[in-house]
Amino acid sequence: MLHLEGLFLSPGLSSAERRNHPWKGITIAVDMGEAELNVHNMVGGLPTFEKLVDHFYDAVEGDPLLRPMYPEDLTDSRRHLALFLSQFFGGPPEYSIMRGHPRLRARHLPFVIGPKERNAWVRHMLAAVDLTGIQEPGKSHLTRYFEEAATFMINQ
Repeated sequence: MLHLEGLFLSPGLSSAERRNHPWKGITIAVDMGEAELNVHNMVGGLPTFEKLVDHFYDAVEGDPLLRPMYPEDLTDSRRHLALFLSQFFGGPPEYSIMRGHPRLRARHLPFVIGPKERNAWVRHMLAAVDLTGIQEPGKSHLTRYFEEAATFMINQ
């Protein structure tokens, strides 16, 4: 089953528009039969997401705009992001078991995220996708998600 949550179908909406969106909380399930889309498996599972996250955080460590947003020790950040991405793209629910609901927007509200921060984050993440060697069609799924999710995090 492919589930599309109405809340994420319109990433350009303001927070007030999201609260009142007629699709808020609605999930559309599409039966894809045996050819179910599972990006997690398509890209190589958790080991691939761990490599992706390592490349991403290696770049963040040297970024003067983004580095101050992260804790001094990135060990937990690396693990959390790898597990989140693995779960989000169809892997086991280890992230939710460990940390509860992802609450992406809420977890990022303490940080000033404007277009510059969004663009820097996306630049590093897409470079990490390339460095990891993720091929199509998985690459397109990841790219689309990262661009939309980063836009959704803008709070300034």
